[in-house]
Amino acid sequence: MVITRIELLGRRISDVVADFGRFIWFCFSSLQWLIVDAFNRRRWALLWPQLYEVGTKSIPVVALTGGFIGMVLAVELYPQFSLLGQQAQLGGVTGISVVKHLGPVLAAVMLAGRVGGAFAAELGTMAVTEQIDALRVMGAAPVSYLVVPRVIACVIMIPIMTIFSDLLGVIGSWGIIVGVFDVTNHEYWTNASRFVDLWAINVGLTKSVFFGLSIGLICCYKGFHCGAGAQGVGRATTDAFVTSFVTIIILNFFLAKFANDLYDLIFGYVEFMPFG
Repeated sequence: MVITRIELLGRRISDVVADFGRFIWFCFSSLQWLIVDAFNRRRWALLWPQLYEVGTKSIPVVALTGGFIGMVLAVELYPQFSLLGQQAQLGGVTGISVVKHLGPVLAAVMLAGRVGGAFAAELGTMAVTEQIDALRVMGAAPVSYLVVPRVIACVIMIPIMTIFSDLLGVIGSWGIIVGVFDVTNHEYWTNASRFVDLWAINVGLTKSVFFGLSIGLICCYKGFHCGAGAQGVGRATTDAFVTSFVTIIILNFFLAKFANDLYDLIFGYVEFMPFG
């Protein structure tokens, strides 16, 4: 019994390592075809429909999510700040929270569910019905034809969707803090400008680029290597979203730590006391 369990554990570890190796090779193959077909107009023509799918059609859900997140932050933070007599600082706190962290993460998560799942399902269906094999037989490169346009679309459009999320989040918090609570318009925007600087905006947008790259590669990989039948396509779609979500959360932590350390290295440690 013990040997059987150890053997099962060993097989699972081996499968995970092998799957990770295939994913790394898939990433290098995508990068290779991106460089090779950089000046191929036919390949770039495939990008426009993906830009529309990833970006334009995602605006409503991203805007709605960003706006309500800003409003929720305002509602939840106001009681604590009002007890300290610092409700005027809410504009800065909600602004930096949305722009630097919540905006990029939530935009990426929403697109991972809406777009990433669609990528995995579409490519998985093509793999199950042997359409990808047919492309290889005809001399076409499936990675160049199917993967590269989708990955580029994610890298380009997710930062743009992050901007929409940030704007609606800030506007949502402004509407609640100024319109409902006892904070003036001048106090809100003055403190928001103190917290939200160009560095914070760039950090959030840089995060979104990494999120877009990871979503595109992971979801396309899951679709390319899905199991047989409808069940395999469904499992690949679920795995694509779950893996993308976990990757976004992990990347957010490490990128935030790297950005903070880089800020201290470039500008030096600044002891900022906004409530003083």
